[in-house]
Amino acid sequence: MAYDEKIAERIRELMAGERGLREQKMFGGLAFLIGGNMAVAASGQGGLLVHVDPEESDRLVASTNAYVMEMRGKSMRGWLRVDAEDVRTKRELAKWVERGTGYARSLPAKR
Repeated sequence: MAYDEKIAERIRELMAGERGLREQKMFGGLAFLIGGNMAVAASGQGGLLVHVDPEESDRLVASTNAYVMEMRGKSMRGWLRVDAEDVRTKRELAKWVERGTGYARSLPAKR
């Protein structure tokens, strides 16, 4: 499944003007990176992939509709999936984009 171009465009609009922003195809989707660190992606599996502080993963999973990303059967703390139906409004999407960008900004820039 290809990533949702409409979600990618909505993310792009929310992240316009972000310093150090770069787009890159990865994980079968379109990732938005800040300083080389992934913040959020329009997922190739639909919806979003959001990079958050691993220490907040369990709390976010318990308090939202997000769920932990699995790769080759392994749970990846700090990487959350959010279904498209949970980011229908600008406010819903902005909440996740802000979480991802906040975490990406907190990490050292990659070269």
